[in-house]
Amino acid sequence: MTRELVLDVRGMEPPQPLELVLETIDDFAVGDRLRVIIDCHPLPLFRILGENGYAYSEAPGTEANYEITIWRKG
Repeated sequence: MTRELVLDVRGMEPPQPLELVLETIDDFAVGDRLRVIIDCHPLPLFRILGENGYAYSEAPGTEANYEITIWRKG
């Protein structure tokens, strides 16, 4: 069973958003997805995701500056 989660980290101070995202995806299986609603462009997060077997897509947000979808590479 796949999961589709949403995490709103707007207004949080660094490194709290990064830590919360990494904690949320720690047990992700292939097919699970996390949509992150965020006000900044989290370049450190993108590097960490790439180094740890995750993929992501980013788009202009409807609720915030950015919406990032994260999933485990399969």
